[in-house]
Amino acid sequence: MEHRQLGGSGLMVSEITYGNWLTHGESVGRDAALACVRTALDCGVTTFDTADVYAQGAAEELLGEALGGVRRSSVEIATKVCLPTGDGPNDRGLSRKHVMESCHASLRRLGTDYVDLYQAHRFDERTPLEETLVAFDDLVRQGKVLYFGVSEWTAPQIEAALRMAGELGLRGRIVSNQPQYNMLWRVIEPEVLPLCLREGIGQLAFQPLAQGVLTGKYRPGQAPPEGSRATASGRAPRFVSRVLGSGLLERVARLRPVAEDAGLSMAQLAIAWVLRRPGVSATVIGASRPEQVTENATAAGVRLEDEVLERVDKVLGEMVDRDASKTARMMAVEPDWRAELDGSA
Repeated sequence: MEHRQLGGSGLMVSEITYGNWLTHGESVGRDAALACVRTALDCGVTTFDTADVYAQGAAEELLGEALGGVRRSSVEIATKVCLPTGDGPNDRGLSRKHVMESCHASLRRLGTDYVDLYQAHRFDERTPLEETLVAFDDLVRQGKVLYFGVSEWTAPQIEAALRMAGELGLRGRIVSNQPQYNMLWRVIEPEVLPLCLREGIGQLAFQPLAQGVLTGKYRPGQAPPEGSRATASGRAPRFVSRVLGSGLLERVARLRPVAEDAGLSMAQLAIAWVLRRPGVSATVIGASRPEQVTENATAAGVRLEDEVLERVDKVLGEMVDRDASKTARMMAVEPDWRAELDGSA
């Protein structure tokens, strides 16, 4: 396992970061989840990502249990705050009240007295940005948070936060962004990536496999395999629904020889592709079985040649989504905070 600096900060993170969204505490049993974390540790993964909203706290509790016997300084724990964790009016958002209370609750569930990275899970249009930034800064000053990041913020939102933090003389500064990013979904490239590269903000890219589509398990003209995300919940996630039956699956199938020529599985090719992109510090993987962790972790350290990257772009062609304006539209705050994106971090 190789490690990289998180943006311009001094924090080192493992190229493969293990995330437990939609697995621990919900669709994956306790024993399987614990086995996945142990396998990740065995593979050299040191960075673990979660959020207070994942399984309404159960994911954090399980991750805390899984890491309970591990020397705290040897791992980096990241969690998030913003999305609804209850029915109360203050159980969501980035107000000082919710940020402070959620951080303390996350620390209890994780069984630690600090988190390495605390991330604003979404941008909160209803709370003054200054209030949010000062709350995060206070947590940094108290030693409960070491670094501050965001997830799925647009370029103007990140830029405004950086400018205000400078004006206020805050100690805590955004060091990371966690966006959805993969071969098919490249909406951060026109605006977010250039800004982050300029400002020293590293990307913790999630969904490198595009909800399993880039593993090749969804075949053109065939029903989704049993046990896949397209069948497990009785309905396919929106992204998978959109590509099933479309020409995109035929393009993805043509990536198989590209992967084979590089000596990789399709999943490894997809992960290595993300890690090859400028500004990416790590990619966040999920897993329901230990063998998935092992396969994905072997993509760390793989350096794809330019020829491979060119072949990928040639195969996918116009199927790639680079519409940066779509991010701004999709990230608009819904009144009840419950219209979460299907496929979000």
